[in-house]
Amino acid sequence: MDTLPLFPLSTVLLPGASLPLHVFEPRYRQLTMDLLNEVVPDRRFGVVAIRQGWEVGEDNVDSMYDVGCSAVLRDVRQLPEGRYDITASGEQRFRLLQIDREAAPYLMARVQWLPDVEPKKDSEDLRDRLAASARSAHERYHGTGLRGDSYEAPDDGTAVDELSYALAEDCVLSTEDRQALLAETDPLARLRLVRRLMLREAEFLRELRAVPAPLAEFAAHTSVN
Repeated sequence: MDTLPLFPLSTVLLPGASLPLHVFEPRYRQLTMDLLNEVVPDRRFGVVAIRQGWEVGEDNVDSMYDVGCSAVLRDVRQLPEGRYDITASGEQRFRLLQIDREAAPYLMARVQWLPDVEPKKDSEDLRDRLAASARSAHERYHGTGLRGDSYEAPDDGTAVDELSYALAEDCVLSTEDRQALLAETDPLARLRLVRRLMLREAEFLRELRAVPAPLAEFAAHTSVN
């Protein structure tokens, strides 16, 4: 178990993904300074998603999903009035165990790391077939043309346990879908899931000729900062 500062967001951070943030709320400006000055070890913090329909806020801890992703601060640009533009990268999944509101101006949490489990049925041939099928679904999704003309597949050398995250990263998925991918600890089940999501979204795009968006995006939204 470890302790991490928390940064609640209205999106799900996946391992390996890049996370750009504009930081202007005082408590998260303080977190940024603590990360820069290594008051927080290894420049690492935790990102947890807020359930749709809830506002971000320290008192709304029940609105947070219990599985999040650690992030490491990579780049920082200081702006006027103490604001920051930062970029972090997603690392490891964790499960929230306990929230501490008193230890710092921002939320702190005790977390348990969530490594992948060994699939019940596994073989090199099965992995190859699932990877190829998921990649095909990803290409079909982009073949609708509504996500832009450019299509760039993940590198051929992308490990199976990382491939589902890489495929999902450039696709429009709901918070619930991304959270399901994050919480799934069986890498082969995760590939099956991302394939189903890609095929579903591709069909939506072809039939509706529009990018689907969660209903919460049409409501007034309170920034985490």
